[in-house]
Amino acid sequence: MGTSTGDQQGYALFVAAEPPVRHPLAVAGMLPQLAAIPPARLVGTAYASAVQVANPDEPQTVLTHLRTAAAAPGPLLVYVAGHLAVDSRQHRLHLALARTTARTVRYTALPWHWLTAELQHRPPGTTTVVADLVAEPDVLQSLTSQEQALTGPYALYGAVQVHDRRHRPSPAYTHALAQILRTAPARPSADELHHQAARTAVLEEAPTLWLGGAAAPVPVQQPTVAVPAPRPEPAPAAKSDPHRAITEACQAGRHGEAASIAASWEQRSLRQYGASSPEVAHWIEVRAVIALEEGAPHRACGLWLRGAAVRLSADQDEHHPDVVAAVDRAHYAWRLVRDPSQARQLGIELLSLRVQVTGSSGAREDVQRRLANLPRAVQP
Repeated sequence: MGTSTGDQQGYALFVAAEPPVRHPLAVAGMLPQLAAIPPARLVGTAYASAVQVANPDEPQTVLTHLRTAAAAPGPLLVYVAGHLAVDSRQHRLHLALARTTARTVRYTALPWHWLTAELQHRPPGTTTVVADLVAEPDVLQSLTSQEQALTGPYALYGAVQVHDRRHRPSPAYTHALAQILRTAPARPSADELHHQAARTAVLEEAPTLWLGGAAAPVPVQQPTVAVPAPRPEPAPAAKSDPHRAITEACQAGRHGEAASIAASWEQRSLRQYGASSPEVAHWIEVRAVIALEEGAPHRACGLWLRGAAVRLSADQDEHHPDVVAAVDRAHYAWRLVRDPSQARQLGIELLSLRVQVTGSSGAREDVQRRLANLPRAVQP
């Protein structure tokens, strides 16, 4: 995910491990998807080579590959996927490997600080780490509170999803990355690629920590629309980074302020790009996220439905990942609406969209079933 650097030779290292836990993150199966993409496109250089390390069972094996990668003279991409764990003695972050159990973290897992140490001597701006990870709730909380950190001498992108008895996440972020790199006419920049993947990935409705570049990660709750700001001149509020300003306002409970920032950017996008544009749809969807976090699922559902309609009118067809994501998120919010009249009105609109954007198997039937039951009760 590094930026293009002319004729430089790039290098990519992929490390994916599935420890012996219940319902491990199925990351090893994602490596063939990444391998099908030319290494140069993965790294963002004219030429590149790639090495895959699937389900390693010894940290020293991974360390050897890390040292080789760190010595590469050109841009470097390190992809790390699997389960994060913390050892019980030193309380340090590790990547669980193929033999790692809760009791053997210190001996069988890869310490994250090894990765940081091996990459710290590389020239600034030449190293990118992409992480698709899961963690137990307490580990995720330590990352959210910044008691623990994955940051280092590299640009860091990716996602950390919660993994427990109720949540069995999939490597949706990796799948989205691979899909974008396979289909995009031109390779996006590092930031654009990450934000497109974050917006496209269909993750569980569960806490997720987004890792977005060199800055400190910002915790958000799924569903989210995490994409870079459009190019219009900044609004008076949140000139430097409206998305960060919106996140901070929401975390402080200032949902009205967050919605106002999003609305001002929506108006600017409307003037610059027109009513039927993905840029306008984006800010509508941001307002949907705010509404859901505020506890107004009926408003969130309506906004996501509107965002999907705008995208369809902007020549994004029913199979476009942004359209599918908008309808899926509208469906999720609709299931949370308790008022029968609101649920019926929104459900009829959702059903009409489900004719075009069918979603996962049974999605349309789910809408029909709930609509049929509304006269008796609203079942969440």
